[in-house]
Amino acid sequence: MFAKLVAVSLLTVASAQAMAADCKVTVDSTDQMSYTTKEIVIDKSCKQFTVELTHGGTLPKNVMGHNLVISKTADMQPIAADGISAGIDKSYLKDGDTRVIAHTKVIGAGESDSVTFDVSKLAAGESYGFFCSFPGHIAMMKGAVVLK
Repeated sequence: MFAKLVAVSLLTVASAQAMAADCKVTVDSTDQMSYTTKEIVIDKSCKQFTVELTHGGTLPKNVMGHNLVISKTADMQPIAADGISAGIDKSYLKDGDTRVIAHTKVIGAGESDSVTFDVSKLAAGESYGFFCSFPGHIAMMKGAVVLK
């Protein structure tokens, strides 16, 4: 009887873990100016969400650095344009830019960085995206952020 109770308890825990939302994603960036994904899906049940950015290339950050910035889709290009003058030390983002929901720092080969943000910053029905703010990279390094 005890063995059956333990087995049922373990099965219940395993089922609950399988049903829990995955509130983290890892995105790799490359020397070919690309991300490994074009879409980040965030479950509405997540209170916080973490994005880990890795750089699987061989080039340093001053040559082929990448970051990951999340904002409303309409704000992506203006944020990237405004951030150019901020420089690499500020991850090509203007200080205090309230249009930025979350961002990692600029990383180079073999490095990683992560950012955790409150999912409540995203509104249902709004269009969100992610992009690299390194000058010129947004043309190829962008994708959608989907709240489900």
